[in-house]
Parts: sequence; structure tokens; C-alpha cells
Amino acid sequence: MKNILDMSINEMAGISFDCACGRHHTLSIKHISIGSGALPSVVSMAEPFKGKRIFMLSDDNTFAAAGERTLALLQEAGHDVKSFVFHTGKDILIPDERALGRLFMELLPDTGLIVSVGSGTLNDLGKYMSARTGIPYIIVCTAPSMDGYASDGAPMICDGVKISFIGTLAYGIVGDTDIMKEAPMHLIHAGFGDVLGKLTALADWKLAREKVGEYYCETCVELVEKALKKVTDNAAAIGQRDEEGIRYLIEALTLTGVAMGLIGVSRPASGAEHMLSHYWEMYYIAHNRFPELHGIKVGLATPIIAEVFEKMRDQVPAEAMEACPSREEVEKLLRAAGAPVLPTDIGIERELFCESMLGAYKVRKRYSILQLALDTGRLEACTKEITERIYGA
Repeated sequence: MKNILDMSINEMAGISFDCACGRHHTLSIKHISIGSGALPSVVSMAEPFKGKRIFMLSDDNTFAAAGERTLALLQEAGHDVKSFVFHTGKDILIPDERALGRLFMELLPDTGLIVSVGSGTLNDLGKYMSARTGIPYIIVCTAPSMDGYASDGAPMICDGVKISFIGTLAYGIVGDTDIMKEAPMHLIHAGFGDVLGKLTALADWKLAREKVGEYYCETCVELVEKALKKVTDNAAAIGQRDEEGIRYLIEALTLTGVAMGLIGVSRPASGAEHMLSHYWEMYYIAHNRFPELHGIKVGLATPIIAEVFEKMRDQVPAEAMEACPSREEVEKLLRAAGAPVLPTDIGIERELFCESMLGAYKVRKRYSILQLALDTGRLEACTKEITERIYGA
């Protein structure tokens, strides 16, 4: 068998191997089809479920992007499909109790397969339903906007709080690059920001290994780093919607999901930068404000966390410090892609920023640079210095 680091993304479906980290890794995703013209592969993936009803979910935008064609392909192949479309208009779809409740109301008892057409929220809703019902799901990707296509985490909003529930890995992933490259530029910027977040997430993981002895997998790190380099080397091309650059972005987002799927946790992809992003999102939703795309917020948070690493340099083990780029390097990459750079670019006020810096470590139980700053009594000083740099003294 090929080493996973030498495989194409489509070859990784169903992989199982003994890893140098001491664990046996298995990826239970049965099918991955990513590339130009990949959409019709949804038919062959759905073939084993012939004779059972398919429940397809989408929203206005994703139905137009790929849902209508997916529905036609499945029906032409003889499948009985119930299609439900969220009519959100210009509003963002929130994965909360209301959205989930509506889906379960629409789900019929004889459903044998769920097909979710969309990106972040619709993927999370599909995998949550799959986990709770035992019905397999296929995700038809519509935008290179986040890294959750191949992961089993399902972040949901419950009572205004963002909680990462355990979902299930997709039965199949269909990523037609001809569709995904035409996504709105803001969604592409979100995917770019989510990938950049791995720069500090991997540094946080190394920090946790050195400080608290957390499990660490070098193979998964190399998998993410390899994909990450292609994206950072092509930041400007991605900002210009260059086809090769967008393909690298899609592959990086999927490979990061594969890394999470292999070890069953989001460590290869999520660190303190995600904690800040989740804090801002919960605040915005609680105050009935547009929460902004996940990856946009992660991208903004990444140089901030890189700056915390710099300020905590004397407390950070050398290997973790070497893994973390400088704030300036991350900001340069964001600018090259044309993505937002500062929290003020999306309307994060000074007070909210301070609160998030001081409280984001509570968002999830995970050791990070924020926890180290708190434990050494330096979190408030870091917060003050970074806040004054961004908002003025």
C-alpha cells in the first residue's frame, strides 16, 4: 500500500494503516471524488441505496449552484428523492435548534440516504442528522469555504452557545472543482482563512505535546503541512480565482478534514484561533447580528494568535515556536489573497475584542497558547498590548 503522504486525495477513501505515532488509523469515508466534472459521481455513490428514499437538503444558493443538477441526476438514475430547500434569502443559515428541528420534521421514516448540498452549515446539519439517525450521508460540496467536509465534528448553536457535537464521517464526498471555483469570492476568502488557521493550530498542538503531554501524530501534521504549503505559495493566485490555486485550496481543506477524520479529533486543524472565532460568532448570534463566515473569522484570528506566541516566546518550547509564523507573515498572506486582515474589517469592536482575548480559552477544553498566557499571568498584558496596536491606545 502507498504511504498516505504519497496518495492523491481520492485514493484516501477507506484507508486503514498502522501509523508511526503508535495508533492504527482508519478513514471510514467510503468514497471521495474531487476534481473537474465530479458531480455525476454522486449517482454511483448512491447506487447501493437504490430502493430507499433519499432526503436531499440545500438552501436557495446551493440548490442553484449544484442542488438542481444533483436532484436531476439522482432522479434520472431512478432514485426517489425528497428535496428540502431552506429559503434563507440574503440571511445566513444558522445551524441551530430551529434549523435542525425543521429537518427532522421533513425527514420521512423510510429514508435510506441523506444528501447534503452545500458547504459549512449544510454539511454540519447533514452529518448531525446522520449521527442521530444512523442514515449515511453524502456531501456535495459547493464552495471551498471550510475544512469540515471530511471531519466528524458538527458545530451547532444550542441556546446561543456554539457546541462541537460528534457527528459522523460522510459516506461519500463529491467536490466538483468546476462548481466550487465559481463560489462567491467571500467564500473563497473564508476557505483561505480556515487553511491559514492551521499555521497556529499546528503550533498549538506542538505546544500541548510539550507542555501537557498531549497525543501527537507526525503523519497527520505532515499531511496538513504539505497541503498548507501549496496554499500559502499560491495566495495571490487564489485571490485571483486562478484554477490551480483554487484546486490547491480545495485539496488543503479536504486533506485537513482527512487528518481530523484519521485521529478522531480536530487538533490538526483547530487551536486558539478557532476559539477566538467561536467567541465572536456566539456574541454576534446572541446579539442578532450577522456572524460572518467561519473561515473569515479564523483568518483574522490567526495573526493575533501568532502575535500571542511572539509575546510568549520565552515560555514556548522551541519546536512549537518554530512552527508558528510571525503576525506580519500571516497578515501578508491575507493581503495577497485579498482577504480581510484586521478584526475591525468585519466590525469587531474594541470591547468585544478585549472580552474575546480574555475569555476565548473557555470556549473549549483544549490546551493552547491562550491557556499558557493565562497560567503564567500574562494574558491581560498580551490582550492590552494587542488591543492597543489594533485599536489605538
